[in-house]
Amino acid sequence: MADPALPPVPWPAGRIRPPAELAGDVLSLAENSNLHHPLGPTDERLVDPRYVVYLGPGSFAGFTVVQRLRLEAQEVEDAVAEVRAELDARGRMERTWEVGCSATPDDLTERLIDLGMEPDREPYAVGMVLDHAPDPAPSGVETRAVETLDDYLASVRIAMDAFGMSESDAQEVLDRAERDWTSLANSRDVRQFLALIDGEPVATGRATYTDVGVLLNGGSTVERARGRGAYRALVAARWEDAVARGKPVLVTQAGAMSRPILTRLGFREVCDIRILIDRSEGTGESTASEGAAGAGAG
Repeated sequence: MADPALPPVPWPAGRIRPPAELAGDVLSLAENSNLHHPLGPTDERLVDPRYVVYLGPGSFAGFTVVQRLRLEAQEVEDAVAEVRAELDARGRMERTWEVGCSATPDDLTERLIDLGMEPDREPYAVGMVLDHAPDPAPSGVETRAVETLDDYLASVRIAMDAFGMSESDAQEVLDRAERDWTSLANSRDVRQFLALIDGEPVATGRATYTDVGVLLNGGSTVERARGRGAYRALVAARWEDAVARGKPVLVTQAGAMSRPILTRLGFREVCDIRILIDRSEGTGESTASEGAAGAGAG
């Protein structure tokens, strides 16, 4: 019987069982996206048989992600201490731990909470896959790939608004926006898209091309435009681009808002991820832990 003094956990009690017929590499992309994400010029990926750590270009938690956790019960404490020491030494004082349904041991989430971690602001995501054409974009919504710095800045502002970034995190993103745009413009692996209504940019989303399929992330819509089909139009645009590149599989990690929309578009649920935030002593609370890195809602 649950202890009534403890707050309820913010995720279902059970785990999503991956479909038996799903290719292992597609499941891995859905569950551990940063393991497959192409690295940017300043990104790093620390790969250990027990875990993978993604180090992106920002300092907040969404750019420091620990995932693909394969630990023995007796080594959890030591492994956490090892990762914490490494990230502290790198100045990564806020980090996200993603406990996928394939993580071990089975009670890893509870063990990590006992070690001082807590559920993230968006604590639960579902890995979803689409391998057939979605419904076409609704009329009245225009989509286009981001091809200019102005379009990129518009996409950044949409994402900052949607993800509720703190003032300091938002300023960090804006300070490096021109540099990030140069990297994006020169990338063959990543494309940013905008959706516009009446000529106004109202939604954005990213497509990252991997050897396995196309990862959708960073999907966000300004509040005043929600429910008008902008998100659906971005999925359709990225599907068309994926087909043109010979990679007709879309994979994303969906949060509470995007999950029902993606289900209606034909995505199927293949795994789930419990998301914890781990703060080194002396750090304050950040509001930008999800959606900023390679993973995040599509």
